[in-house]
Amino acid sequence: QLQLVESGGGLVQPGGSLRLSCAVSGFTLDYYAIGWFRQAPGKEREGVSCISSHYSTTYYTDSVKGRFTVTRDNAQNTVYLQMNSLKPEDTAVYYCAASFLGCSGYVLEDEYDYWGQGTQVTVSS
Repeated sequence: QLQLVESGGGLVQPGGSLRLSCAVSGFTLDYYAIGWFRQAPGKEREGVSCISSHYSTTYYTDSVKGRFTVTRDNAQNTVYLQMNSLKPEDTAVYYCAASFLGCSGYVLEDEYDYWGQGTQVTVSS
């Protein structure tokens, strides 16, 4: 069964950090780029970051550059999103997704083949 499972979300104060994990099963992570999306209440889902399959090239949307870092551990079939200096506007449900096409269109939901169920991140004092 093909599956992506996010974990690591929670409540954090502004300026704090969280590390999200995306554990994959049922397919080989090596051949897939993994993207991270988020959806805040009342807003459309947006692409946040992506890490490519072969060279682990990373991509970030402007609002998270310098604060978020995406990494992958193919041996553990897991991708991580380290989020630092969190802001209230980072509050959202965060999703990971797998794309066989790579990261070139990483903000486009149609580029992805498989999706996780999401994990809630709330940044509030």
